[in-house]
Amino acid sequence: MSALAADFWTTLPLATGVHLLAGDANGLAAFDKPFGVLSHPNSSQDEPRSLLTCRYDKETQCFSWKAADGSERQLWLLNRLDSATSGVILTAASEKLAIAIREHYLKKQVTKIYQALVFGKPHKNSESWYDQVAVKNIRGQLRTSLIGNVPAETLYRLIKHTQRNFSTSLIRLEPLTGRSHQLRVQCAKRHSPIIGDQTYGDFARNRSFAKATKNKRLFLHSLETSFTYEFAGRTCAFKATAPLPADFTTVY
Repeated sequence: MSALAADFWTTLPLATGVHLLAGDANGLAAFDKPFGVLSHPNSSQDEPRSLLTCRYDKETQCFSWKAADGSERQLWLLNRLDSATSGVILTAASEKLAIAIREHYLKKQVTKIYQALVFGKPHKNSESWYDQVAVKNIRGQLRTSLIGNVPAETLYRLIKHTQRNFSTSLIRLEPLTGRSHQLRVQCAKRHSPIIGDQTYGDFARNRSFAKATKNKRLFLHSLETSFTYEFAGRTCAFKATAPLPADFTTVY
C-alpha cells in the first residue's frame, strides 16, 4: 500500500455529524454514522447526505475526490448501514486492504454488536434467535419476510426495561448472519418491534411515541465491530465502538 498523505484522515469530505472512531496503520478505519446519513450515494443528488460527500463508484464500492493539492484520493466502503441506522461503519484506504477485509465479512469472521430500543418487555432476558427468511427487491426496495429458506441467527440480551409513558426496553443484538433488515424483522416477530421502524414496526405506537418525544428516528445502533485479520504477512486486531446516541436515553 502506498503511503497516505499526512492529512488524509483530517481532510476527508465527511458528511455533517460523521466522525472518525478508530484507525490502524494499514489504512483500516471506522466512522460513527449518524441517523439519516446514507452509507453511500445512489446518485450524484445523494452526495451531500452520504458518509463522504463526493463521487462513489458502486462497482468498486469506492469514494473518490480531489484533495486541495489536486491529487486524486480514494476510500473503499467495507459495509453498509441503512440510512435510518446509526453507528459503526468501516472503510479502507486501499483496494488491497478492502478485498482482505471483505473476505472476513464473507467468512463471517466479524463480530458486530447492535443496541436497539424496542416497545414492551421481551419475555426472556437472553435468547438465541433462529429464523428462516426471504429477502426480495420490491420496486427497488429491499424487503425481508419470515417466509423463506435463508437462515437468520441472532444472539439477544435484555439490557434494561423502562416503564414511563411508554414501556420500552434497551436490548443487545449480535447477528451471526448478515441478512438485510434481519434485526428489525426478528424483533418484530417476537412482539418487540424496534421503535421508529417504519417498515416492520408498530405503526400506531410509532406515531404516539413520535408525537410525545418529537423523535422519529429508528432506534437501532451499530455499537461495536471487532475482528482479527491477516494483511501484509501480519495478524492485526481491530475494534471500534460508537457510543450510544443520547436520544436512546431520553425516552418517555
